[in-house]
Amino acid sequence: MPRRSATMLAATLTLIALLCVSVLLPVPYTQLSPGPTYNTLGAQDKSGTPVISITGTQTYPTSGHLNMTTVQVTGANYEPSLVSVVVGWLRNDQLVVPHDTIYPKGETEQQSEQQNAEDFANSQDSAKTAALTQLGYKVGSKVIVSSVVAGAPADGKLHAGDEILAVDGTQVTADTQVAPLVAKKKPGDTVVFTVVPKDGSAQKDVPVVTAKAPDADRAMVGILPGTTHTFPFTIDIGLQDVGGPSAGLMFALGIVDKLTPTDLTGGKFVAGTGTIDDDGKVGPIGGISMKVIAAREAGARYFFTPSENCDEAARDTPSGLRLIKVDNLDGAIKALAQVRAGQDSALPSCPAH
Repeated sequence: MPRRSATMLAATLTLIALLCVSVLLPVPYTQLSPGPTYNTLGAQDKSGTPVISITGTQTYPTSGHLNMTTVQVTGANYEPSLVSVVVGWLRNDQLVVPHDTIYPKGETEQQSEQQNAEDFANSQDSAKTAALTQLGYKVGSKVIVSSVVAGAPADGKLHAGDEILAVDGTQVTADTQVAPLVAKKKPGDTVVFTVVPKDGSAQKDVPVVTAKAPDADRAMVGILPGTTHTFPFTIDIGLQDVGGPSAGLMFALGIVDKLTPTDLTGGKFVAGTGTIDDDGKVGPIGGISMKVIAAREAGARYFFTPSENCDEAARDTPSGLRLIKVDNLDGAIKALAQVRAGQDSALPSCPAH
């Protein structure tokens, strides 16, 4: 073989090898796909344990579905190849986003899971509050220890879930009171927390020796106070391996359905998504395009869509799925009345694309 031809062949083979390696190299993206859905009126799994369990008050039979939807997300340490990412871009049942969109820089997978768990717990609390307020029940509140910093002065003395009644004898009614009361002390002083332990045992005083805050010349004990609500009866929401705040609306609707004689769905299959606050306002979520696919694959015919997600959801709505635009819990309940009555043309819908 002539030297020139041999050189060109070697260069070509080297280029091909480099291209093969490049398409197999990991790229900084995360992939999303439709996840499982759960009927908030039904059971969590084959064990028959209900998703929503209410005790201490009268409940009513329900029918149909009010399914919350989820998205499956690749882990923080997963590194897809360029080929995998391109395939994901071409498929309508996958969503490819920059890795930092889901996992911010410096955040571990464990930290992300912890944040999702906290968001999920907060969404449940707000769902209960919104549902009971909608039905006219009185909802109270209490200040609690949300978390304790490992190695801080309060570590081992105060625990997440403890109710804070007073700090140094001053009654506490809002979580914003705690830090200023501690800051009245000098580092090294003792501050006394009057608490009801999370296990419900008797009220007690817990002395904690303060330390200097790392970012300022003030006293601290290393807790994050928060507020949780108190309810007139027990509402338990239980799901495993689910996180994030986006199930709030569907949890609230499930609670309302169980507490009212009216069968909200009329036997229809309704799914949806959306955050919810204590006042019943519905907020936007991520991964809506994957959730509508998950809902339709599960059998849903109607899908509650936060108004701010309408444009994205309407771009590629699966055939046979009706998007219902929703801004708040009251509007969702009214829309369900129209679904029961077969008044589909009157439903508040996301504009078609």
